[in-house]
Amino acid sequence: MILSLQVKPNSKIDQIYFENGQLKVKIRAQPVDGKANEYLREYLASVFQVAKSQVNILKGSTSRFKQVEMYENEEKLTKILEIIKS
Repeated sequence: MILSLQVKPNSKIDQIYFENGQLKVKIRAQPVDGKANEYLREYLASVFQVAKSQVNILKGSTSRFKQVEMYENEEKLTKILEIIKS
């Protein structure tokens, strides 16, 4: 499954939510030397209950707008997204 999301690094909390129909993620990591991208992978892996190795940033490694691919049962990921939406 490929997710398009907007990331806000250097936040006070870690949070994943929908706003105006777009998936947004706040993370505490600073955007320095790829630390935010690694932290994002770890955070998404914990939220979606997959291994970190199953989370891959396809596009936007230097941008706030990213495309992330997760290698997992799409039905499971869709259920988690529905929970986040509500």
